[in-house]
Amino acid sequence: MKRFLSLLLAALMVLALTACGGGSGSATATPTAAPTEDAASSYVQGVTDTEVKIANTAATSGAYAPVGVPFLAGIQAYLDMVNEAGGIDGRKITFLHKDDEFDPVKGKAFLQEMVEDEKVFAIVGHFGTPVVGATVADLKTYGIPSVYFATGIGQLYAENATTNDEGYNLFPVQPIYKTEGKIMVARAVGNFGAKKIGVIYTSDDAGKDLLWGCEAMAKELNVELVSEQVAAGAADVSAAVTAIKNDNVDFIVGAAIQATIPTIIKELAAQDVNKDVITTYVNVAPAIADQIKDVIQGKFDVYGSGWVSYEGERADALAEYQAHIADDYDNNAYAQTGWIAAYFFCEGLRRLEGQPVTWASYMEALQSAPIQNPFGGEIDYANGLRAGTQEMNLSKVDSSSSTGWTVVYPLENVDTILGK
Repeated sequence: MKRFLSLLLAALMVLALTACGGGSGSATATPTAAPTEDAASSYVQGVTDTEVKIANTAATSGAYAPVGVPFLAGIQAYLDMVNEAGGIDGRKITFLHKDDEFDPVKGKAFLQEMVEDEKVFAIVGHFGTPVVGATVADLKTYGIPSVYFATGIGQLYAENATTNDEGYNLFPVQPIYKTEGKIMVARAVGNFGAKKIGVIYTSDDAGKDLLWGCEAMAKELNVELVSEQVAAGAADVSAAVTAIKNDNVDFIVGAAIQATIPTIIKELAAQDVNKDVITTYVNVAPAIADQIKDVIQGKFDVYGSGWVSYEGERADALAEYQAHIADDYDNNAYAQTGWIAAYFFCEGLRRLEGQPVTWASYMEALQSAPIQNPFGGEIDYANGLRAGTQEMNLSKVDSSSSTGWTVVYPLENVDTILGK
């Protein structure tokens, strides 16, 4: 289990890496608009008495194939399990997908093909920041239900969406950096009693989205927050660290991913800024712990968020997954996230058993009550909330652990963390 967790954390880090992946561009075709609000209540495509068609595009060739191939295998494995049991309400689920090679131009064109030509009911497991970023506006224009995104970009975040233009038809599951930033500040206040929080953030979208969440929660809790920006991948962050040190903060948020966070933490240690640090789930990986564990020894602790757990009923969910996935993917985190994507989609259909299945009824079903992630916490889409994972745990760098990290607080939402 420890090895599985290590693999999972490293794999989820790579999925989050796609949130900063390169690439841009767009196809010239214009998506067909969704039906009017009056017609939307009865609008349906891709659904018959015996079938529901869903689709996505994902990289199954090129550099991201080691992520995309198992991700799709996880989706298909869950759907196979459902179909072998007779489907949902007599309908079996057909899953179509195209290889977009992590190219936003191809992803945009294939999305149009799936929605307008294949006329699928929903997009499930939309994959990678370059493609998702290039097609979010298209998804909103179509109004098609879109469940699970393999990215955490801030464009997916909404607090009170009532229209598709605001993201009502988007249902993210993975952590969104804006939400995680809120949880980080809640941890600082609720678990560590912070009164003045310093944020060192990178100039990329990940850093800015994390900062947005930190600032929003600090304002809500009426705690002081100061921030300093560094370039993503910067080799020298000394000026930002000095500024945070001079601000006399009592807790620090490292709003940076991958290569930048070890640089920040090493500089904090070098300048004897002996304040505990919390960072994003993307950094909770053995490779990061190995780089910082010695320099922080005896000076301060480094914590990181997480969104998966295997205790109690979640252990049963893991066993079910492993019983249905191909042996090669028993311990593959990308396949597991695909399984989660298909699970969330099917939960919406299950809530409509015996009722008409339309885009409007399906989306209302998804937000009618919280949905339990089989390997994580609850996600609540009620009242147009589109915030991704809302319950996260907290780990600490631990040189005695085989993964380099030890969980110190369980999966909790902001209210629980703050004792509400």
